[in-house]
Amino acid sequence: MAIALPEARSVAVNPTQAEMRGWVLEHMPRITETEFGNLNYKAQVKARLAASTFFIVEEENYQNRMSRAEYNEWAAKQDAYIADKDMILIEGYIGPDPDFQTASAVYMERTQANIPAMQQQLYFPKDENWDREFTVIYTPGLPAPGKSNDRLILVDHENYVTRVFGSDYFGESKMGGLRMWNHLVYQRGGLALHSGLKTFPDIDGEEKVAIILGLSGTGKTTTTFRQQLGSLPVQDDFNAIMPGGLVYTTENGCFAKTFGLDADDEPTIYGGTTRPDAWLENTHCDPDGKVDFFDDSDTANGRSTFGLDHIRHRSPLNVPPANYMLLLNRNENLIPAVAKLKREQAAAYFMLGETKGTSAGGAGEEGKNLRVPGTNPFFFDNDALQGNRLLELLDTMPDLDVYLMNTGRVGGVDGDERSKKVKIKHSSAVVTGIVSGTIEWEEDPDFGYFVAKSLPDFPDFELLRPYQLYERQGRLDEYAAIVESLTAERREYLRSYPGLDSSIVNAI
Repeated sequence: MAIALPEARSVAVNPTQAEMRGWVLEHMPRITETEFGNLNYKAQVKARLAASTFFIVEEENYQNRMSRAEYNEWAAKQDAYIADKDMILIEGYIGPDPDFQTASAVYMERTQANIPAMQQQLYFPKDENWDREFTVIYTPGLPAPGKSNDRLILVDHENYVTRVFGSDYFGESKMGGLRMWNHLVYQRGGLALHSGLKTFPDIDGEEKVAIILGLSGTGKTTTTFRQQLGSLPVQDDFNAIMPGGLVYTTENGCFAKTFGLDADDEPTIYGGTTRPDAWLENTHCDPDGKVDFFDDSDTANGRSTFGLDHIRHRSPLNVPPANYMLLLNRNENLIPAVAKLKREQAAAYFMLGETKGTSAGGAGEEGKNLRVPGTNPFFFDNDALQGNRLLELLDTMPDLDVYLMNTGRVGGVDGDERSKKVKIKHSSAVVTGIVSGTIEWEEDPDFGYFVAKSLPDFPDFELLRPYQLYERQGRLDEYAAIVESLTAERREYLRSYPGLDSSIVNAI
């Protein structure tokens, strides 16, 4: 039973995009109409606020916990604040499948109408069976003194309510719903994945499905939308995988990074972002409306939302079971552009979640080497539960192949002239090789996974076999030292998770 919404002076229920655009232009500062005719908002908050996010649980060893008693105090403050405010209520579904869709709503101050307008583009439309299950109550104008950055995000899984105080970043609305969905999927026996989803309509007469996991900024959306073998994007950010490889999708639109957006490399995302009905947030824009997708002087975490109906895509309904899982890794030394994982390794590399932090995680993560289990920063409990659940699910999916893909560099950091960049064209060629079955594999003697022995027409073999780059450059002692330290670090890291299945720990 959903909680009652706080009473307000007025509530606009499911207003149109045109109405919300009008309120944005009337009430909001830091708004620019771009050269494309859409609106860009320069938010004060540039990324999600992990340090300000608390789960309402009583167990003292729970990460980022808040007691029910303190939560009730904050909820009362928010309800009192809303009492004399004009609010917007947006209703819809997370997910299109009648057997798995979740009725959701965001309740937002009208003075910040861009956020409900963006959320409306991501919800699937409500129908006569809609009965609210998830609620996000969002008050950007109400700070939380004494909390990190004077802002607060409270997650109540018992009642499936998320309350947001003081942030004007759209991601807290989007993730408010998806974080609760993450919990719901786990309760139903599956695992929510921070992932894109694409299909290949005709591979040997069958439709094939690839699920693409990656932390924000590692190329997840790019890999999802880049076309190979007639592929079609389905989702760009969150999906559930269930026993047997069954996949459920979440969103009716896209929430895409705009920094570095190039019409040639990412034509689908570029086309959606430059529509007049798209919404932009923190994208660099001159006062005259000129957009520069390559200017990160304010932030590299610029974003856009747009509806799936405005881009070429495959329906998110009735997706076949997954055939491929691609774990994106942004590394800078000796991880190849692609490696094929053995069954016992898949859950281990899923748990390692190695990548380079980006602006999406805030200043505390940007540029740092990170390990984020499952590449999912929104899991609700001990991350060992993620690894163990994936291990259980893999046992029900004997035909699923799992791959590790490096979307970073080989041989050194950016600026090191000895290093090489794994470019979009390289990753695209890898995906083509995986799906077409044209990669010949052999076991790597250092890591035990399989590396490419050959891949037709791949432009730079050293990206597939980093050992050969280090050998040619006379750096094999450096290579051996990295292998030793990386293996030790990985094992120590996996052992740090209480309750993680021993087979996952021992796979490295």
